[in-house]
Amino acid sequence: MLAKNDDFARRNRHWLARRGVIALNIISAPGAGKTLLLERTLEALRRKVPCAVITGDQYTDNDARRLAGKGARVAQIETMSACHLDAGRIAKLLPKVVGPRVRLLFIENVGNLVCPAAFDLGEHAKIALLSVTEGEDKPEKYPALFIQAGAILLTKVDLLPHLQWDRGRCQESLRHVHPAARVMEVSARTGLGMDGWVQYLRGLARR
Repeated sequence: MLAKNDDFARRNRHWLARRGVIALNIISAPGAGKTLLLERTLEALRRKVPCAVITGDQYTDNDARRLAGKGARVAQIETMSACHLDAGRIAKLLPKVVGPRVRLLFIENVGNLVCPAAFDLGEHAKIALLSVTEGEDKPEKYPALFIQAGAILLTKVDLLPHLQWDRGRCQESLRHVHPAARVMEVSARTGLGMDGWVQYLRGLARR
């Protein structure tokens, strides 16, 4: 299964590279804020960086409907019983979603810290989201994703005044599994830290 997936992933990577498109595979546990982050990201990049989105869930097109009207073409994949997206499903949608001007493709994976990390989709980088409402030791419990991540976003930081979250312990956990990790603290709800995230994306799009 993984060998077949990797073959599709190689083709996807080549297809995207030929068109100058950077694909980011956004992965987190359910409820970490992927969709709200994408809503705010698309709003910030609108008329600045052409984007497209493929979003995955086991059921419903709720996320696609939330992201519609933000200036990017959006497609939803319902995986049914599968706990992750795979490169074959992505390959089928690329020509429909990625227009000639698109520079960034966001792939919102199914909410899961384990399975999505094992499947290459042909992306430029995996982006890991870790909500401050989760445990500080999540990177050590689920290291595969955090080791591979091109960037790690600590989300929902606006909730910190209401939590007993240990920033130092979380950073220690991240350094343990990925010493060179690029870590950004963001709140999509309040906008805190979003400028840094958007600048990171604009830098990728200029490559």
